[in-house]
Amino acid sequence: MTTILATFSVALILSLILTPLVRWLGIKFGAMDEPSERKVHLKPIPRTGGMAVFVVFVLTLVITGFFNTNISNLLVLDRQMVFFMAGAVICFGIGIFDDFRGLGPNIKFFFQIIAASIAYWGGINIGGFTIFTVFIKVGLLSYFVTVFWFVLFINAVNLVDGLDGLAAGIVVFASVVMVILSILREDYLTALLFTALGGSTLGFLRYNFNPATIFLGDGGSYFLGYAVAGLSIMGLVKSQVGAAMLIPLLALGIPLFDTILSPFRRFVRGRKMFRPDNGHIHHRLIGKGLTTKKTVLFIYMLTFFLCIAAVVMVNMRDEQAGLFLVVLGAGVVIFVRKLGYFEYIASDKIYGWFKDLTDEAGISRERRSFLSLQIDTAKSNSIDELWGHTTMGLEMLEMDMAELHLNSQNISDIQIQKKWLWTREGFDETNDICKECLLKLELPLLDHAEKSFGTLWLVKDLQRNPITHYTLRRVEHLRRTMVGTLEKILSEKGKGNDARIG
Repeated sequence: MTTILATFSVALILSLILTPLVRWLGIKFGAMDEPSERKVHLKPIPRTGGMAVFVVFVLTLVITGFFNTNISNLLVLDRQMVFFMAGAVICFGIGIFDDFRGLGPNIKFFFQIIAASIAYWGGINIGGFTIFTVFIKVGLLSYFVTVFWFVLFINAVNLVDGLDGLAAGIVVFASVVMVILSILREDYLTALLFTALGGSTLGFLRYNFNPATIFLGDGGSYFLGYAVAGLSIMGLVKSQVGAAMLIPLLALGIPLFDTILSPFRRFVRGRKMFRPDNGHIHHRLIGKGLTTKKTVLFIYMLTFFLCIAAVVMVNMRDEQAGLFLVVLGAGVVIFVRKLGYFEYIASDKIYGWFKDLTDEAGISRERRSFLSLQIDTAKSNSIDELWGHTTMGLEMLEMDMAELHLNSQNISDIQIQKKWLWTREGFDETNDICKECLLKLELPLLDHAEKSFGTLWLVKDLQRNPITHYTLRRVEHLRRTMVGTLEKILSEKGKGNDARIG
């Protein structure tokens, strides 16, 4: 225990000393985080804090190696540690390069996968996991599960790094709970590594807490996410993969939940899935009226509760753990609903999206029936026949009145009617046409060459029957079918007249 406390003290003191120096370097070399719409700070702040955390973590491990105690002697440069540090250097390096120069998301994502792959090749991998009493081996999927684990944690910490002290504070909580549980399981190497990580981050937090004078930047958030992901499946804890996966998942529950939900939220709203926005949990809490500091403290409180939950659950029997998970899940649902996230997954919106999808794909019965009518309409050999099929379609759309006017210049040499009228049964075109609740549409019958064949007028009483999701779409399909059919009919009639004149 003395070695653990000494390691923590070294990391904390070094971080308190080096962070101001790194802040000066950030200002000198222009690695500044500029204010913007989706950020809450009002002046440029250096984003090189990750350099302090990373350097202090490495220095702490080097210094601890000279303590010559039973616990410090566990720090050896074996294959696992070498590959872990190599991946950490790559992950930190690509992040710090982005802080200075800026990189596209695809490049950063690629190097995250490279860093995770290196850790996997070094023996840091997930071979399976336990769900209650059932152990599930992932077999050949071990690589993909491990890389996903790393990438998930890297981006979780990065996404939550949107408020002063938020990401760093959450990692401190996660490190503390991992140290406690590792000591309880007598996994002193993992406890030592998390102690160095927690002390390095806590010293940095002194300058990163609101009002922050330095930010983690991508270099820091990438490294912290990578470190938590890797250390949580190293050493003795790796043999207890079920517990090892549960502990960091709960300890970092807030950013992980946000990371998983954010792409889905953007997808539902028709935005790019991996483009930054201001819809994250901390943004929503600020939108509820909380200040930046209160938002951070509130998320700290939730993280502390989840850390306690992790400690409790790993010491429960399977039946008790299952019941606890149900209660915890219910609490998450209530919290999510209060934040307004259900506006993206409400049943009516999901049902409406599904109906749109089936209609667009032509799966729904209504779409297939209307398609059949379009086919019959396109086969019309006369305008009267065309109008008959058109009115059938208008009845399906529950329209109340329609008029077709053909341009005289297009049919001047053809002896046909210039106007057609249709009304539904019970609709009085003289009196009902002046109602305030009528939807009135004027549709020009234009072909691709912008040649006009005429106009289709439509009237619908919305008080009698509201418009559906698909009414206007069906109307446009019908209009296009009419244009194509009119072009064919009038062309054939024109050829017939020319033949008689000849």
